[in-house]
Amino acid sequence: MFYFDNVLGKQVLKSDYLKNVNHFFTTRDGFDFDKTGAVRVLSPGQTHSSNVEIADERAEYPDTDGIIISKPGDAVYLRFADCTPLMFYDKENSIAAVSHAGWRGTAVKIGVLTVNKMIENFDSKPKNIIAVIGPAISVCCYEVGDEVKEKLLATVSDKSGLFDGMKVDLKAINARQLTESGVEKIDICPYCTFCDNDKFFSYRKENGTLSRHYAFMML
Repeated sequence: MFYFDNVLGKQVLKSDYLKNVNHFFTTRDGFDFDKTGAVRVLSPGQTHSSNVEIADERAEYPDTDGIIISKPGDAVYLRFADCTPLMFYDKENSIAAVSHAGWRGTAVKIGVLTVNKMIENFDSKPKNIIAVIGPAISVCCYEVGDEVKEKLLATVSDKSGLFDGMKVDLKAINARQLTESGVEKIDICPYCTFCDNDKFFSYRKENGTLSRHYAFMML
């Protein structure tokens, strides 16, 4: 379940699925990540790619749309304005990740790619991974063309309940991909960035706005 909270005087959104890890989704209030107490804050250069990196000693991660962190004090944030934020936490291995899934990221299953990288590099078990799908444009407001719809629906075996005519549910498609890959615990945010534009930024509703809200995690 999602709930609003106040962190350092700013309104943020959290999931009670991740009550044991420092995380939040910012709102239109913004946020100063220098005040989080993190030893290091990483923010990758997002390009709607399928690239997921493991945080190491590098300071920059260009052309990267997912980062896995494993060191205490490390933090990461990604930027959003309609695209789907994906958070992951494996308590057994003390690792966390944030990924960016627009329609292109969803089409290449970046959430599953992130989970697979956690499995391959940290011996994570899908059943131990908690996934949280943050505020994004919802099926009510996300109409696409035939080609995009076909690419998105081709990523899952069970296509039921994922579309309404030419409108597709990016949050539900990401959740279905994760479920089909073995992730069992998934929290899906009910907020639509287009409908709830008073709380979040929307690229579609605000005619290509450059403003963004953020998904933040810290170990």
